[in-house]
Amino acid sequence: MKISARNALKGIVKSVVIGAVNDEVVVEVAPGVEVTAIITKASAESLGLAEGKEVYAVVKASDVMIAVD
Repeated sequence: MKISARNALKGIVKSVVIGAVNDEVVVEVAPGVEVTAIITKASAESLGLAEGKEVYAVVKASDVMIAVD
């Protein structure tokens, strides 16, 4: 896999919540650390996403904000 995004987090699909149009995919990237993505149902099906599958959570953004209390 080659991709221009610099933030690709390898993980395991923890759950897929199937919706009418979009699916919610939860990826565990480290013990107790999860990334959640909302992707189209067609994309989830095309990728064959299911619990336990090894995937990459790819983050491509022009801005990342940090906040503190």
